[in-house]
Amino acid sequence: MTIERQTPAADAPSGEGLHTVGEVAALARVTVRTLHHYDRIGLLTPSQRAENGYRLYGYADLERLRQILLLRELGFGLDAIAQMVDAAAYDRRRALIAQRELLRERQHRTERIIAGVDRALAAMEEEKPMETTTMFEGLEDFDHKRYEDEVRERWGRTDAYRESMRRTRRYTGEDWTRIKAEAEDVTARLAALLEEGAHAASRAARELAEEHRRHIDRWFYPCSHAMHAGLADMYVADPRFTEHFEKRGEGLAAFFREAILANAARRRNAP
Repeated sequence: MTIERQTPAADAPSGEGLHTVGEVAALARVTVRTLHHYDRIGLLTPSQRAENGYRLYGYADLERLRQILLLRELGFGLDAIAQMVDAAAYDRRRALIAQRELLRERQHRTERIIAGVDRALAAMEEEKPMETTTMFEGLEDFDHKRYEDEVRERWGRTDAYRESMRRTRRYTGEDWTRIKAEAEDVTARLAALLEEGAHAASRAARELAEEHRRHIDRWFYPCSHAMHAGLADMYVADPRFTEHFEKRGEGLAAFFREAILANAARRRNAP
């Protein structure tokens, strides 16, 4: 595909409430080429075009661009971003809340790393070794081993456990941030459906259940619909999982379980 070259549109005057591609590039601190690319792939298509063909972006376009750039900052690829922002159940407010929490976690970790650097500098100035009990604070991997002993005891002999261990050993902190962001996004959209009064067996809920299954399949282990149904039972049987979902919406754990079971049944009975 031929890369579209920058044209005088970058400097063309905008209409009332509208911005040219050059103005948007300056506002968002991205390149005009980036905006052209987003337009070509359908990720961010300007609301209007001037008579001379120049791109004109409205406020809604700027909001969408901000979501795109925020999700890019959180480590998502363009394909994943397109699926999220175009999803029928996408709730921008809930997405922003989830993204804020992820950014706060990142901020907290960065602050701990900076504090560790300060301690290292202080130790150098005082010509003494650092405290070994605190010298690695902030540099720990994402806490994916929190329940490792229990998981090993319950599922350690299964192929799924072995495959999950094989994959997760190579994941970085950035990987875990993305994994959590994807999971939180699905949960937020499910909570939005529940709040809207949607049925757990509705198409939208089943599609989110399927997206969740694929998330597990992609990052952890091959997850069949039967295995996913088994996980659904655990979401309401294990208080820790139930609490996790209930914080995001009263009744969400049961709603999620029903959506997963409905999706599994429909896929099983599909011709």
